[in-house]
Amino acid sequence: MTSAVLSTPWSIRFADQAELTMITLLRGEGVLHLPDGDIRRMRPGETALVRGPAPFLLADRADVVDHPATSFEVACFLCEDDGAYVAPSPHADATTLVVGVYRTVGHWSNRVLDTLPAVLIIEEQPGVCDWMESVACDAANLRPGSQALMDRMLDWALVCTLRTWFERVGTEAPAWYRGLADPVVGPALDAVHRRLTERWTVARMAAEAGVSRALFARRFREVVGRPPLTYVTEQRLEEASDLLVSTELGVAQIAKTVGYADSFGFSAAFKRVRGSSPTAFRRALSSTSRDLNDR
Repeated sequence: MTSAVLSTPWSIRFADQAELTMITLLRGEGVLHLPDGDIRRMRPGETALVRGPAPFLLADRADVVDHPATSFEVACFLCEDDGAYVAPSPHADATTLVVGVYRTVGHWSNRVLDTLPAVLIIEEQPGVCDWMESVACDAANLRPGSQALMDRMLDWALVCTLRTWFERVGTEAPAWYRGLADPVVGPALDAVHRRLTERWTVARMAAEAGVSRALFARRFREVVGRPPLTYVTEQRLEEASDLLVSTELGVAQIAKTVGYADSFGFSAAFKRVRGSSPTAFRRALSSTSRDLNDR
């Protein structure tokens, strides 16, 4: 955990090359200087989500001047605190902020990122920042268990910010989010996500929703934009893709883990949707990862 008092003039350069950076201004104001030259002002109680991986700057003003004594570079992935940076201040007029940086691991994370603009700024609910500042100060003082609480707080804040954004954009929110919020489709989607390995049929999903098969199938397509069983297949293959990337499990093990009776049916479905076999998919990603690490 790193702590600092940000009294003007100040600037922070975010150099993690993170796929997503979350900044919440608890007190004070700041100006985001984005890689494309765009400038966005932040006020107290606002949270910004900035997509990476290009470095960007947060400063006390729009006309940034290099002040070596008051400049910071944040590289949270090099720390042992899982990427949380806190700047608590004892001065009422100084800037206090909390930052979380996120690597994306797997296709689920990429699907969320693909729904977001390059930067979005959301105003937090009243009282949220007071609570976040209290947790941040505890973490900065290295109290027992404070880092775990800080990590959970950052995750909670990210989920809340994403939910606020999805509700704001309405029909442009991702289909899976609209589905979970729908009173008919939501219960079935929740059941599928929790019990992916079950033998799902449209009738069984409709039973989870408590409606007829015909009504459920029609409503599902209206809300999610695809048939129910197509969605189930997509979720299984998304999970399988993550396991191929993040584990050393064999293809047969992964097939059973995501709900396929055998590796043959799984491999056929994977190649039909992904365009390559599970083994070729894993090999290609491993090769890409090595090339990036060698740069």
